[in-house]
This record gives sequence, structure tokens and C-alpha cells, in this order.
Amino acid sequence: MKKLLSTAIMAAMATALLTQCGSKTAQNNAEAIDEDTLTIDDDQDIMIYGICGEGSAMNTLQIITDTNDTLNLSVEKTKEDNKVFGGYSVGDKIAAYINQKTQEPKIVINESTLLGNWLMPNPLDGSSTLGVSIKDGGIAESINQPVIIFKTWRIVDGQLELCLVREGGGDEEETNIYTLEKLDADSLIYSDTEDRHAYSRGK
Repeated sequence: MKKLLSTAIMAAMATALLTQCGSKTAQNNAEAIDEDTLTIDDDQDIMIYGICGEGSAMNTLQIITDTNDTLNLSVEKTKEDNKVFGGYSVGDKIAAYINQKTQEPKIVINESTLLGNWLMPNPLDGSSTLGVSIKDGGIAESINQPVIIFKTWRIVDGQLELCLVREGGGDEEETNIYTLEKLDADSLIYSDTEDRHAYSRGK
């Protein structure tokens, strides 16, 4: 599995290079990356994205990565640490934040469970609801929030990143990083150093 994981890591790093550098030179350099020339920092954790495979079990998560590698990861400790968010079933989209030394996930997030409309009582009067709609393809939209316009979302380093524009702020996007506290079929809770947001799933 170490060989497969290393291959997935190299593919992820090459993809990041292509994303950040659009020039022909950068593309040629990325294409030239191979296992013999790429130095991997074993202290650096990495995100792996993919689909939950049929080989998954109670304490094993099989991920068919976006680069078509198959990884079989032990999630026993991840579950003990309460860091498996949203569970997992065959076919679900999964994001895993992996410790390269132990080759075990530090955090597993079920992106399929994350999708949907998430609502909370309006903190101003409680007479209405507001929230966020998390959609496939990294799209986020506000629900009953004219002051805050959500734009995009993604999972980065095991955390939820939400980009938004505030009313009166022009076109300037604001990027917020949140730590997941809970995610299941009915609840989503995330927080940062200033705020804690607790939602229930809406229709």
C-alpha cells in the first residue's frame, strides 16, 4: 500500500503544480516528475480525494482516488478520535487527510453527506431560518442570507473552506476556514476561533 500511496501523493503534487502554473514550461516539468526524481516530505500530511470502494469495511476505507489508484486505509484510530465525518458507503465521494508516516487518515470527510441544504434559526429573531446550500462541483449558495453570498466550498487540509462575498464589500471574496465538529445525515457543525455554526439538514 505504501507504493500506491506514494504514487497517489506524486499525482496530487503534479496536479497542484499544473493548477498553480499554467505555462508550457511548468506543464513540461510536471510531466517529467517520476518516483526517482520527486522528493517526498514524510512529515507533510496530504489530502486524497476519491470514491469509496467496495473493499471498504468497518475499520477499512477503500478509496478509488481521482488518479485511479486504489488505497486501503485503516480508519480504526480515525474513528476512535471521532474524525470520520459523515460515515462512508460504496460510491460516496471521500476526502481523506492522510498522515504519511503512519499512512492512516487523520481526518475522513464524506463529501456526499456534506452536500445539501443546511439550515439554522435566524440568530436575530428566531422566526425564520437561514443557511447554506453546499452543492456538487464546489458550488455554495446562501439560503435567506442577503448580506452574505456564499460562492464556493472545498475541503483543504481536513477542514472546510467557504468563500463568500459580503454585501457592501464590492466583489472582494472572503475565504474562511472551519474545523468540522459534526457531520451526519441530519446535522452539520463547524467552527473557527470566533464562531460556531450548527445546522440541521433542510429540504
